[in-house]
Amino acid sequence: MKLIALTAALSALVSVSAFAAQTHALPQAIKDKGFIAAGIMPNYPPMDFKDPVTNQLTGVDYDLGMEMSKRLGVEFRWQETAFEQMVSGLTTNRIDIVLSGMTDTPERQKTVDFVDYFSTGPQFYTLQTQKDLKTATDFCGKKVGTSRRTTFPVEIAKWSAQNCEAKGLPAITVVGTEGSADARAQLRQARLDGAVQGSETLPYIQSQEPGVFKVIGGPLARQLTGLGVAKSNPELSAAIAATLDAMIEDGTYQKILKKWDLEDGSVDAAQINGAK
Repeated sequence: MKLIALTAALSALVSVSAFAAQTHALPQAIKDKGFIAAGIMPNYPPMDFKDPVTNQLTGVDYDLGMEMSKRLGVEFRWQETAFEQMVSGLTTNRIDIVLSGMTDTPERQKTVDFVDYFSTGPQFYTLQTQKDLKTATDFCGKKVGTSRRTTFPVEIAKWSAQNCEAKGLPAITVVGTEGSADARAQLRQARLDGAVQGSETLPYIQSQEPGVFKVIGGPLARQLTGLGVAKSNPELSAAIAATLDAMIEDGTYQKILKKWDLEDGSVDAAQINGAK
């Protein structure tokens, strides 16, 4: 009798496991193709960049992607893609996913689904030589640069309205740049008083140039970073979310973030389209 019960219990467990695996299985099109085309733009350390010695891809997203690839049993073929072409690359099936530090926003959710895997936010910084800039409100009335391709210009303007203009202080002048490297160059040339980047990038930049930059205040807003998948491919989103949850549960996810000193940006579980 006990043997029958044990056999039944094991059968039920196998059935549940098989159902779970089937629920989060990769789409047949991916299986047939034999790989996942992953869009990446390696110019955003430490999330995505190339090792200056080997010229090989590295960073948080690369490490997470390679671990997902191993668990999903399918190769990730990295395709360097201009950031502004990533969403169209998904919708036209040129790439299957975007794993390149992309912010999940309600606007982007209209055409792309996001598996959110990291929490961050835009943050002020400036040169150490700017002794008069000590708090975030010291940027009121100043020129602050940030990449025009990101959501940061809007976030700075919103923060300025609430923390500068609403208190009778002059507004921040937001200067759109060609990227974070361009913002830093303009900062050095004294064309900007300060700049804004994702909080996840600033410790790395400071470590590369000790004593040059200082971070001012905390993140202006909380944002979720998501792995992008075409809305027409919900099976792939589900498979990736389940894989990420397994990595969180067994601690592999946290080890990858710790490698890059980004434990503060960890999430407790994967969620799809978490930005509201």
